[in-house]
Amino acid sequence: MGKDIKGTTRVCGLIGNPVHHTLSPAIHNTLNELTDTDMVYVPFEVKGENVEAAVKGALALDVLGLNVTIPHKSAVIPFLKEIDPVAEKIGAVNTLVRTEDNTGFKGYNTDYTGLLRSLKEENVSLSGQSVIILGAGGVARPAAFMCVNEGAAEVYILNRTFERAADLCADVNEYAGKDIAIPMELSAYNELPSDKKYICMQMTQVGLFPESDKAVIEDPSFYEKLSTGFDAVYRPLNTQFLQNCKKAGAKSISGLRMLLYQGIDAYEKWNGIKITRNQSETVYGRLLGELMDGQNIVLTGFMGSGKSTVAKMLSTMLGYELLDSDSEIEHQQRTTISSIFEHQGEGAFRDMETEYIKQLLESEKKRFILSVGGGLPLKEVNREFLKKIGKVIFLKAKPETVYDRIKDDRTRPLLKSDDVLQKIKDLQNERRAVYEDASDIEIDTDAIDALQVANEIIERLI
Repeated sequence: MGKDIKGTTRVCGLIGNPVHHTLSPAIHNTLNELTDTDMVYVPFEVKGENVEAAVKGALALDVLGLNVTIPHKSAVIPFLKEIDPVAEKIGAVNTLVRTEDNTGFKGYNTDYTGLLRSLKEENVSLSGQSVIILGAGGVARPAAFMCVNEGAAEVYILNRTFERAADLCADVNEYAGKDIAIPMELSAYNELPSDKKYICMQMTQVGLFPESDKAVIEDPSFYEKLSTGFDAVYRPLNTQFLQNCKKAGAKSISGLRMLLYQGIDAYEKWNGIKITRNQSETVYGRLLGELMDGQNIVLTGFMGSGKSTVAKMLSTMLGYELLDSDSEIEHQQRTTISSIFEHQGEGAFRDMETEYIKQLLESEKKRFILSVGGGLPLKEVNREFLKKIGKVIFLKAKPETVYDRIKDDRTRPLLKSDDVLQKIKDLQNERRAVYEDASDIEIDTDAIDALQVANEIIERLI
């Protein structure tokens, strides 16, 4: 059921060109649900020649507020009644809030605040640090001014076109009242002083899907200079730039948090409320779900591999429905798995598994996490069904790990043995090739907890 639109419902929106790809509605409409705010958020595709008309029209229509995205972040400024001093220095706004006298809009740059919050949440301080910014347009501008305000020692701005980097550095140095920003051509990255570690912010669109195998700088030696890497690109979540940072041992931070926090800052300004940590995490999960594009996730693996725990965590993180094949069969049959094994036999239970996942496939459901019983992939037809249902993740665990996790569980019919550990080893040896054949991704769960497993699954799928 859709939102109940009433005569009192307020409207906020986004103006830009294009806007079909935006995740902003997922942020703001989810916040509306969580805070029970009578508001809707919609994107509006606005051509450059119509920016003034869009702003005036929004004011006349009593629109509560607007976000502004490319290519209008600077073009919209002449049509504002007021502008925040930091946004004015940056020369770009992305959030419009009605003025107190209700006669116009005031412009803010929440890209600035969103980036700052995403860094602080990762305990990254810019004070006294040497910073590299890759790119000189778009979100590179608020990043550069933020570095000044947060006390960075120096900021190297690298761009393919030196003149554009020099222009941004001139603006930043004028604002700082000293020469803190140094322009460089991107190709001259190897001339950066090598006696220090850098915080690097990747602010270009290089690496954006579908060209996700590219990084603005490929040379591994560059990444060895970094202590932290931030990438404004968030589709994919684990960009090639961030992968290069990780390989070199640097902390890596995705731009998805920046997107979230700039949206939350705008929402708070429009509605005069504070969003809680739990609410922001719920929205973050919704964004991950949007990036997944409704793709289902199937968890397979031996009993005790952590399927149920990880499935619950993924369901919470993504806002996906949680399904468990064993639980669903018990519900359908109105009895326990142990009872089915005892009175009808393992063969009957395996047929029930096949029928359940066949029905699930035919339902064409989306946005769910399915945890399946350890023996379900044994039948070839089941493996075929699972592949069609969604991305299949094989959670692996050593026999000793499995034993520690389930040794006190007396409900496992296949583990009724005098030597449970040996039975686990035998069953794993029998099933390993089957699990591998059924899976798209394999993850070792021995040395990491359920949250780390869930995060790795998301990272490898988006």
